[in-house]
Amino acid sequence: MAGPEPGSTIQIQSYKHNGQLHRVWESSTVLKATSNNVIGANDKTLVTESDGRTWITREPAICYFHSKYWFNVIGMLRTDGIYYYCNISSPFVYEEDSVKYIDYDLDIKVFPDMTYITLDEDEYEIHRQQMNYPKVLDRILRNNMEFLIHWIRQRKGPFSPDFVDQWYERFLTYRY
Repeated sequence: MAGPEPGSTIQIQSYKHNGQLHRVWESSTVLKATSNNVIGANDKTLVTESDGRTWITREPAICYFHSKYWFNVIGMLRTDGIYYYCNISSPFVYEEDSVKYIDYDLDIKVFPDMTYITLDEDEYEIHRQQMNYPKVLDRILRNNMEFLIHWIRQRKGPFSPDFVDQWYERFLTYRY
């Protein structure tokens, strides 16, 4: 897979299982791209929802996408620490200058002290029934959620100490 070049700008596009566009982050800077992952960053970027509403992100964020794992991780740099928002999702694909994935509603929010909560299980259940997720998909998503929780507890990957700070420093070299 040909990927984006570090320093280039991409969109991030989130879809639902039925193929409907869910959300678009207009502009993120690529910090690293391999065949297996993309690490990007954005700050005060325009986000467009499927219903046309727009908003601007409030803080810098480091985004971690993997081509084999069914989740992605956004580390948000806030004044009181780093918060993580983890989407249970399909592995990403890169096409048309965009990172694309299917959002499966299940989310994990991780606080600066590394405690976490799971979110949107009710929304997942509604969409699972409405869109007829196959049982094998449900198992894949649940297994990847457990794998992600293991990463959080073990402080692996994007949860490792200094991961977000180091990539944010790299992001600043492209911005200023």
